[in-house]
Amino acid sequence: MKFLYSSNSHFNLANLITFSNIAAGLIATYLISQNIFLWAAVFAWMGGAFDIMDGKVARKYNLSSEFGIQLDSFADFLSFVLVPVFFIFQAIYLANLSGFWLFIAGIVSICYVISGLRRLIEFNINADAGEVEKFFTGVPTPLGAILLWVFYLGNLAGLFTTTSIIILMIITAWSLNSKIKIPHP
Repeated sequence: MKFLYSSNSHFNLANLITFSNIAAGLIATYLISQNIFLWAAVFAWMGGAFDIMDGKVARKYNLSSEFGIQLDSFADFLSFVLVPVFFIFQAIYLANLSGFWLFIAGIVSICYVISGLRRLIEFNINADAGEVEKFFTGVPTPLGAILLWVFYLGNLAGLFTTTSIIILMIITAWSLNSKIKIPHP
């Protein structure tokens, strides 16, 4: 069981937690495709919890590696970019839009995904294994996902119209790659 605590192992404890994040994201994606939104949200948030845990475990047991950085970004892309965008598209846009506006919502969703992917690639290019910066430049993808969940809940509560969700999604996509400084927890 030494592999669990070796930074050279692709199946160390931190990476196994990251794989759990990926599994939760895949399950959430399936549930969204079946319009089972409550359970999809539960699994999406479980992915977020795994994301917090994998970083803490990696730092505590010195398990950071280049493989782990890449794996974590893949998990972040799935759980914090694809899942919330797919959730909003399926739960809000498909339920409320058609024709031209559905097309616009689709373009905005694709732009958000590209923006999130660009942010994660840029982060990986500048990341050093084991180092944690004091500030993020631009909104991190987990925070972007939280904002998308808030927009969804606001829509459910009648606070945000579908059109305002599109606008808020554009602003959030822009903020992912902005120069905004966000303190690292």
